[in-house]
Amino acid sequence: MVHISERELELPDAVIGKLIKLTIEDKSIISLGHGEPDFNTFKPIIKYTKRFAKNCNHYSQPGGRLELKEAILKKIKKDNKINADVDNVIVTCGSQEAIFLATACALDVSEEVMVPNPSYLGYMPAVELLNVNPVPLQLKENNKFEINPDDIKKVINKKRTKAIIINSPSNPTGNVIRKNVLEEIADIAVDNDVYVFSDEAYEKIVYDKKFVSIGSLNGMQKHVVTFQSFSKTYAMCGYRLGYAVGPRKLINAMTSVHVYTTVTAPTLSQLVGIKALETKQKYIDEMVGIYRKRRDFIVKRMNEIGLKTIKPDGAFYAFSNIRNFDKKSSRFAADLLRKTKVAVIPGTEFGIYGEGYIRCSFATHIKLIEEAMNRLEKFLKN
Repeated sequence: MVHISERELELPDAVIGKLIKLTIEDKSIISLGHGEPDFNTFKPIIKYTKRFAKNCNHYSQPGGRLELKEAILKKIKKDNKINADVDNVIVTCGSQEAIFLATACALDVSEEVMVPNPSYLGYMPAVELLNVNPVPLQLKENNKFEINPDDIKKVINKKRTKAIIINSPSNPTGNVIRKNVLEEIADIAVDNDVYVFSDEAYEKIVYDKKFVSIGSLNGMQKHVVTFQSFSKTYAMCGYRLGYAVGPRKLINAMTSVHVYTTVTAPTLSQLVGIKALETKQKYIDEMVGIYRKRRDFIVKRMNEIGLKTIKPDGAFYAFSNIRNFDKKSSRFAADLLRKTKVAVIPGTEFGIYGEGYIRCSFATHIKLIEEAMNRLEKFLKN
């Protein structure tokens, strides 16, 4: 007999995995679904990967290599204005693992974590796998999909709520949370003695707003866990390398649990990560400059053809309103794929309040984006 747990059976059937499989099998499909950079890893990073590859056959420490953690400390102090010590850092297999570890160590069964909705599709399953209760915070288009602190105040529970997840810049909406809003969220966290889990995977991919880490605000050292990644900034998705910075006691607990999940982030990736943090800013600026041009194009075209799209301030996604054409985003995306061979992600992948929207990634060559927009326009006219 083969038995599958109820918690696994209740997980959402993610569309993205199916899309990746389809686009590999059918090269005529233009995919605007991928959530990773289309750029190659920067040349200096590739050079170091080759250099270190022959000396990486052993495990690293579960919490991360000391030299990498020290490099991370320099980075977060300089770029994020966060002061921390080595004991405040854990290196993980991508920031997603760090979020899972933090949830496992900070919340017990039936306690609550507030989750923005729509938001990154990995949050809800991670929380539910641990039998923690997610409380959705609706992000509204008329507020540019920014968290409204008043909504937090309405549903926070002093006994059950233990954490608030925020994501800035946001996947899928591209919203960058303003500093004054972060300050309000910080006040709520302190008043209610809860954690803020701040997912900052797209911190370097910003366009029109200044990005601020909530962990840099006064008095937040005991309340904020900052999650960052090498995947988006350095086009290192396949290296599976991320980290968290937070209160020492929680980081120690996460490190203990890490031994029973993946043990340690890959040694090769950690050694390369040290060098990635030394990468010249010009490589990142060039990549973000190209994203900006694509963003401006796709947002303009979407609005021209009748799909209302707010210009994202960060990340590399356009989140478009399709309600004038179809109320069901999954049906819209399926019809679009079948009739035009353009793949997009239905908004319901990101939560119930994503219904009526689609996410289009512009981490795709501009020529492919142009053709996809032409096909989409014909689809809407027919």
